[in-house]
Amino acid sequence: MVIRPYEEADFEQIQALNEAEGWSQLVRQHELTKQAWRQSNVAYVVESEGQVIAYLRGLTDTTVSLYVCELLIAASHRRLGIGERLLSHVHALYPETRLEMLASASSHTYYEKLNFRPFYRYRKTIHE
Repeated sequence: MVIRPYEEADFEQIQALNEAEGWSQLVRQHELTKQAWRQSNVAYVVESEGQVIAYLRGLTDTTVSLYVCELLIAASHRRLGIGERLLSHVHALYPETRLEMLASASSHTYYEKLNFRPFYRYRKTIHE
């Protein structure tokens, strides 16, 4: 397994991971999702035997905040420490930043085990 920067050739495999996870909005908005990957200054994949098995996409100002937009590990490769390695790898690139992300009801316990602390947040789309 190797952690490496995202390449545009990875996008179809990323979308397959999104679809398998049920992240249908990212799949449905194919071109917007692809554009988000192009514009993200933190974009890494984990590759094993030529296949993308995990990814992290985020944004950072490089000094204060590093925001993880998406972190996804293929179901077949979970509970192997890949997510923790990927988070540690990216945070080590910007060690002065605080690492921030949203967690779902099903993933918050994972982040709590990694010593993330909850914080209050808001979300709104332009259509709301």
